[in-house]
Amino acid sequence: MGWPSSCDPTRRTCCERSRQCAGVCSGHTLPPHTPKQGRTRHRHLCGASCHLSPVLTSPFLSSDLSFSHGNVHYMFPASTFCRFFGNMAKAKYTLVLIRHGESTWNKENRFTGWTDVPLSPVGEQEAVEAAKALKEKGFEFDVAYTSVLQRAVVTCWTVLKGTDMCHIPVKSSWRLNERHYGALQGLNKAETAAKHGDEQVKIWRRSYDIPPPPLEKSDKRWPGNDAVYKMVPNEALPLTECLKDTVERVLPFWFDHIAPSIMEGKRVLVAAHGNSLRGLVKHLDKMSDEAVLELNIPTGVPLVYELDEDLQPVRHYYLLDEAELKAKMEAVANQGKAK
Repeated sequence: MGWPSSCDPTRRTCCERSRQCAGVCSGHTLPPHTPKQGRTRHRHLCGASCHLSPVLTSPFLSSDLSFSHGNVHYMFPASTFCRFFGNMAKAKYTLVLIRHGESTWNKENRFTGWTDVPLSPVGEQEAVEAAKALKEKGFEFDVAYTSVLQRAVVTCWTVLKGTDMCHIPVKSSWRLNERHYGALQGLNKAETAAKHGDEQVKIWRRSYDIPPPPLEKSDKRWPGNDAVYKMVPNEALPLTECLKDTVERVLPFWFDHIAPSIMEGKRVLVAAHGNSLRGLVKHLDKMSDEAVLELNIPTGVPLVYELDEDLQPVRHYYLLDEAELKAKMEAVANQGKAK
C-alpha cells in the first residue's frame, strides 16, 4: 500500500509542512479503531505519537486512515479525510522526477557514481515505458534538466521522444550527477559486502555524513582528470561524497535553475540519479537526515510532484502499479548485501 503525500510519515509532512496535525491534535472525537500492529509511527509537533495505517496513493482515497494518539485510537473514513484535508492546499505546479533506467553497472551490481556507463537493454526499455506512462496521462513539459552522465541524458531524451517533447530545451549540469562513491567506484556491491561486511557497506552506501574511502587525484576516476569537467573548478570536484555532500551539491542547482523555472509556470522534467534525486526529495518533503536514508528511488519510474504556489508538495505519486513499485524499491534496498 502507498501513502498520500499529505500524511506520509516517512516524509514528515503531516505536521511540518501542511500543519494538518494542528487539527488532529486539537481533539477530534472519532470512533476507536484497531490495535497498532503493522502501522508506521509518526511524531506530532505536540510531542505525542500516532500510528498511521496505509491508504492508497490517490487523489480520492479508497481506504480509511486510522491512527492512535496517546492511548486513544481513531479512524478517519476516507470521505471524512478528503473533506478535512483535501482543501488545505491547492496544486499550482507540476514537477516530474525520474531516475535513469537501469545501467550496465546497475545490472552488474557495481558502485557506479560518476563513472559514465550506458543504459542496459532493460534500462532502455524502462525509459520507453516511462515515456509511455507519461504520455498516457497527458504530461507535457516546457524544460528538462539532467546530469552530464549518459545514462541520465539518454533516459531524458527517450522520455522526451516518447512524449513528443523533443523540441523543448534540455539543460545538463554536473550538479545533478550521481553521488561520487570514491574508491568504491567500479567494485561489485555484494563482493564488497562479503569482504568488508554488510554493515560497513551499508554505512558507506546509506549513512548521511560518512563518505566511502576517497580517491587520489592521480586516479583516473577523479573527475578532475576528465575533460567533461574542465570548466568546473578542481576544488568543487569530489574525491568521494557522502549523501550530505550530494545534497549540498544539488540544492544550489534547484534554487538557481529548477525552482525558478517552476515558478515561471514551466512544466519541468528532471532526469537524474538515485542520490541526486534523494537530495531533491529530501528538500521537497522536508525529510530528516535519518528518514532519507530509508528512501529507495527505483530506476525508470516517473515520480510526479504537484506543488502549491510556494513550491510545497500537495501530493506526489509514482506512475507504476503498487506491487511493481514495491518490488523495484526492495531491489534497490538489497543491492549492497552479500549474496
